[in-house]
Amino acid sequence: MRRTVVEHEIAVREELAKAWNGQDGALQNDAGVRVPLTLAVGRVLAEDLLAPMDLPPFANSQMDGYAIAAPLTASHPETVDFAQSTTFAVAASIPAGTLPAALVPGTAAPIMTGAMMPTGANAVVPVEQAEPAEFLKEGQTVTLPASRAGTFVRAQGSDLKQGSVAVAAGTLLNAGHVGLASALGCTNLRVRRQPRVLLVTTGDEVLLPGDPRAAGGLPVGKIFDANTALLRANLLQAGVEVVVAPVVRDEPHALLEVLDEFVVRQVHPDGSSHPSVDLIISTGGISAGAYEVVKQALAGLAVEFVHVALQPGGPQALGSYKGVPFLGLPGNPVSGVVSFELFLRPALTALTGAPAPRYRVLATLTHAMSSPAGKHQIRRGVYEGPGYESASSVREVGGPSSHLLGALSQANALIHIPAGVTELHAGAKVEVWLL
Repeated sequence: MRRTVVEHEIAVREELAKAWNGQDGALQNDAGVRVPLTLAVGRVLAEDLLAPMDLPPFANSQMDGYAIAAPLTASHPETVDFAQSTTFAVAASIPAGTLPAALVPGTAAPIMTGAMMPTGANAVVPVEQAEPAEFLKEGQTVTLPASRAGTFVRAQGSDLKQGSVAVAAGTLLNAGHVGLASALGCTNLRVRRQPRVLLVTTGDEVLLPGDPRAAGGLPVGKIFDANTALLRANLLQAGVEVVVAPVVRDEPHALLEVLDEFVVRQVHPDGSSHPSVDLIISTGGISAGAYEVVKQALAGLAVEFVHVALQPGGPQALGSYKGVPFLGLPGNPVSGVVSFELFLRPALTALTGAPAPRYRVLATLTHAMSSPAGKHQIRRGVYEGPGYESASSVREVGGPSSHLLGALSQANALIHIPAGVTELHAGAKVEVWLL
């Protein structure tokens, strides 16, 4: 079966949605977990955070200055109008964190930024506008310019009213949200459970770094595994819990044994049961070779092996194993990363609210490029944002080959060349995803 990039992206999202968001979907029905604020950034809020109080909780001064009773306009006849003069007797100072005495008419109280406004005061005059431009002692006199009611005063509830939605459910939490929650007195937040992903790497040629078999040097014909570390890092950055399986040798029964070991159903107190993982990702073993272990092991099961019009990352597998969504990625490291970025990451964003979508921009190519006909080409690139009187630009790093990890490590962007484009000249505009 052949698919376009868009068709496979939709297929991946639909496969995950069917398992995660259906009537029996573990993620859809999960009530979430409470985490301390220190661990909340990057998580998705599971329920509306309602403000338990006004913010600010009381009217306070926006400036270091003098709290006064400014003349009120005729539109507020119901409010007492204190006599106003340019000269005030200095009242007791009001530091932050104290309950001030009521302001006596005709006086001005030195007040610090954030300090509670005294009863009877409705404005603050910055100290630098006073004559003299300094804080005076109680009983002295100070000359202040005319001021309107409300000037430099933060009204109670001017930021948030008690009972209002401070942060909506489904929000991907950032530092600002956490700071707001802390200002409201929260110590923790209820967030959605992260998807739990089983990551399986296959291949007789693959050794994990630190394998005793490589103690005297890498054996002939072997390579150190990059896929596990690379994809695990991407998954963790995407807000996913990762379970790493041992590297599976190129024997179908070995893969099935590993899958059965990790894909077990857990029974919950309410009698419901869900698999112990929410998604299986394998790398390698899905192409057209003689030792394609994933294809051999899952032949005849609910998994499709397709070819996507994509380079790198053409071979793909998609389906389910014992009710758990299964996503088979190519074995070349760059192919795996490209597949993750184009197919899985957008699905995670759409279905769980995390991670944030990749920022997409148009940039000018600094050099000419060619691409094979009929394939959506993804090249690694170095993007330079717009500067003073200069437009954003991007240049390729490395080449199209899917084994170039050195180039991948230098890249900060993915350059997209659509399937219908075979030649691009220097200066052409291309779509770029920023990593």
